[in-house]
Amino acid sequence: MLPPPLLSFAVPFFLLFCFCHGDSSPAPQSGADELRVLLGLKAALGIAAWREDGHPCNFSGVQCTSGAVSAIDLSDTNVSGSVPFASVCRLPSLTKLWLGGNNLYGNVTGDIAGCINLEFLDLGSNNFSGAVPDLSSLRKLQMLNLSDNGFTGEFPWASLKSMPSLFSLRIGDNPFEATRSFPEEVLGLTALKFLYLSNCSIYGQIPPSIGNLKELVNLELSDNLLYGEIPPEIGKLRGLQQLELYDNKLSGRLPAGLGNLSSLNFFDASNNSLEGNLSEIRHLTALVSLQLFENNFSGEVPQELGDFRDLVNLSLYSNRLSGLLPQALGSWAEFDFIDVSTNQFTGPIPPDMCKRGAMRRLLVLENHFSGEIPATYANCTSLLRFRANNNSLGGEVPVGLWSLPNLEIIDLSVNQFSGAIDPGVGKAKALSQISISGNQFSGELPAEISGASSLRTIDARYNRLSGEIPASIGDLRNLNGLFLQGNSLSGRIPSTLGSCSALTQLDLSENSLSGEIPATLGQLTNLNSLNLSVNHLSGKIPGSLSSLKLSSLDLSVNQLEGEVPLGLAIKAFRNGFAANRGLCGHGIGFLRSCSPFSRGPSSERLRTLLACMLAGAAIAIAIFGFFLTKRRRQRRGDEDRLISKERSWSMQSFRVVSFDEQKIIRAVRSENLVGRGGSGSVYRVDLGNGKIVAVKHIWNCPDGVSGASASMLSRRPAAASREFYAEVTTLSAVRHINVVKLFCSITSEDSSLLVYEYLPNGSLWDRLHTAEGRKLGGLDWDARYEVAVGASRGLEYLHHGCGRPVVHRDVKSSNILLDESFKPRIADFGLAKILQAAAAGGPKDASTTHVVAGTLGYLAPEYAYTMRVNEKCDVYSFGVVLMELATGKRPIEPEYGENKDIVRWVYDKLMVGNGEASAVELVDPCIPEGRKEEAVKVLRIGVRCTMRLPSLRPSMRAVVQMLEEAGDGRSPRSTAAAGGTSMVKEVCGYSPKDQTLRVSP
Repeated sequence: MLPPPLLSFAVPFFLLFCFCHGDSSPAPQSGADELRVLLGLKAALGIAAWREDGHPCNFSGVQCTSGAVSAIDLSDTNVSGSVPFASVCRLPSLTKLWLGGNNLYGNVTGDIAGCINLEFLDLGSNNFSGAVPDLSSLRKLQMLNLSDNGFTGEFPWASLKSMPSLFSLRIGDNPFEATRSFPEEVLGLTALKFLYLSNCSIYGQIPPSIGNLKELVNLELSDNLLYGEIPPEIGKLRGLQQLELYDNKLSGRLPAGLGNLSSLNFFDASNNSLEGNLSEIRHLTALVSLQLFENNFSGEVPQELGDFRDLVNLSLYSNRLSGLLPQALGSWAEFDFIDVSTNQFTGPIPPDMCKRGAMRRLLVLENHFSGEIPATYANCTSLLRFRANNNSLGGEVPVGLWSLPNLEIIDLSVNQFSGAIDPGVGKAKALSQISISGNQFSGELPAEISGASSLRTIDARYNRLSGEIPASIGDLRNLNGLFLQGNSLSGRIPSTLGSCSALTQLDLSENSLSGEIPATLGQLTNLNSLNLSVNHLSGKIPGSLSSLKLSSLDLSVNQLEGEVPLGLAIKAFRNGFAANRGLCGHGIGFLRSCSPFSRGPSSERLRTLLACMLAGAAIAIAIFGFFLTKRRRQRRGDEDRLISKERSWSMQSFRVVSFDEQKIIRAVRSENLVGRGGSGSVYRVDLGNGKIVAVKHIWNCPDGVSGASASMLSRRPAAASREFYAEVTTLSAVRHINVVKLFCSITSEDSSLLVYEYLPNGSLWDRLHTAEGRKLGGLDWDARYEVAVGASRGLEYLHHGCGRPVVHRDVKSSNILLDESFKPRIADFGLAKILQAAAAGGPKDASTTHVVAGTLGYLAPEYAYTMRVNEKCDVYSFGVVLMELATGKRPIEPEYGENKDIVRWVYDKLMVGNGEASAVELVDPCIPEGRKEEAVKVLRIGVRCTMRLPSLRPSMRAVVQMLEEAGDGRSPRSTAAAGGTSMVKEVCGYSPKDQTLRVSP
């Protein structure tokens, strides 16, 4: 696709070219036939602005010449529907049809051939599907744009032979059938200025005859299956301004003669296997953006790049380049970003890349740069990221760099920096990450750091910091990780750390901290790892730490004493208590016994006293056990009396119910337990009238909190858990056959019950992936298809049918439940989020969350690093479910390879394989041959849903239409159930990679 700078050049050029060829003066009245055609188009696309009593030439977007309709421009007007091409092509004077950037769908039928006078046809950025028909009759065509749709099959390349005047051909971003070689028909279009063939499954080598297209201004062949060398004949394209070849398998050197492209502004050949030096680049003096990352280039960067007057983007990371970067780099234009990471560069960082005040990202990590950070960057207020880790840089960091107002990441780790962290860091309101580990920073951690309220990570380990940890650090409520190990910090651990509620990792080891461990650390309910080892801490381990769900705990090499809290005395933490001579435990093998006999010579009096105490304790326990047993029997025998006496329950119904809260409450017992989820336990409750319901029990108090703490929490007026409120808020207003029914809620001070319809066939996960589910018969393909369609309709309703869109945030096969007929229900809305409306007239909010919610293998890639949720996150997760249905495999399997999931596995198989044949091989072997074609279609829809770039994923409304089209050949029962508009997009060859300008994190 065109990057913004070239797009700003191309769009005015197109509009000027188009409308200078037509008469825009007021037109006389057109015929009734033309009015009828336009009203038909109005009805098909829902164009409210066109009035039935109006004159066609006065319709918005309609242009007339000599009283006849000559142009229709509805581009980017958000119209939706299926275009009646047969009708539109009855407009005899129509020369321009602009419909790009909308929500149009369906097939482009052969009726388009009737538009014989068309000169400009733009259908790009829609949801069209099916094969592109023969276009040979469109002999006058000058511009053809079909890009960014779902066209399949083989493009009718032969049609291009009849279009000698074609100057713009854009058919990229479509899952066309892979070509066997570069299409020769394109090479005969000598009038071409714009050629966009990216991401449309073109296979083979770039032919030398590409040099015949001497009028080309823009050539984009990226994200295809091209291999071999770049032909030197490409140097004949003297007018070329943009050359995009990224994400292919090109090899060899940059061809001699490439330097002849003196007008080239944008050059991207990244992510190939190119090698050799960059000497040809020195002649490309008009470059604005140069992207050559992830190749095998070596040698030095030509010093001439420092004199390029227009260069603003330079990305050369992950090569083998060495030597000095040109020191004048970025001095002339408004330099935007540089990423030369993971090379072998030496010498100083160029000082003037922010000279024009526009620098946003400076990424020079993993090289051998030396010297100091240039002082000029202390005033670079536009800077968002400064990453220079793993180099040989030293000296003090320029003071102003710490307080840059827009800086989000400063990463200087593993260098030789010294000096103090400037207190001005508190002014860096956008700063989310400080990484300065492995340096020689000294002085105190400034108390002013609490002003950087967006901080998520502070990594200052292995420096020379001293003094106390400031109490103000507790104000950093977004802090996820605090790493201060390996310094000389002293004093007490501030109790205010307990206020950093988002902390997941805390490491203060290898310092000189003293005093007791603050009990407030037990408030860090998200804490996963705690390391306080190798300090001078004393006193007892707070019992409040037992409430934490830790996976790692290290308190070793301190002066702690007393009994280790029972919740922490587990084998997994056995080494975490070493070298604390005063610690003990009761009957714990790796801890010294807390018995007084282990502390010195035996004493008869002490033995007698202890025996008496033990005997008394045994009697007390026996009495307590007797009364406890009696109490339990009373509770089971007279539940109603106990409930009315000890608890005040409140029931709120959302549907008509025939039971009361007492019947439900009595049934919440272990013998009725059928499962445990992330937000509560689920019970099967037989109402005794032939009806069964499912009850989810959610505790309001945090797990592990008891006694006085629990009592205090239970008295809060808003004690119910977030999961409870999310489910009630979402489901109480939802009425859809494919969303689980919520009958009522029953709440008390310390727990909440949600009563749902009972789905006897369990979850889709169980039926697909567990031995028990397979014993019960698993799911045949017909059932899987119905599950796919039904679940997609449920999500479509949540996204498009509610007053405000509901994002589920945890779509997965275990949250799709099956009724007695295997009809699906979307369930478990504990993470759901209702998108709030923005300011009046504004777009919907892509809500931000501070915790990544969801399940590994189903999470959209952008969610983890943007922390923003919208409907496209659900679409991605549902795409994974479709892949499960088609392949029968789990989202994560060992066979996929390291760091790969089903999405990447499917993509790799499709790219390496051979179109349809490779897709069939991915289908679950248990699916019969007669249904495999349909399964392949569903698999390809799953690929479309899991595109890495969210904007390329379809809406759930479009997904429903695709799935219904995929089942067009099914039995009348299935097709009748499907209904809706036909629209299938068979997707093969799409890369899940982002297609925008890329820089390393």
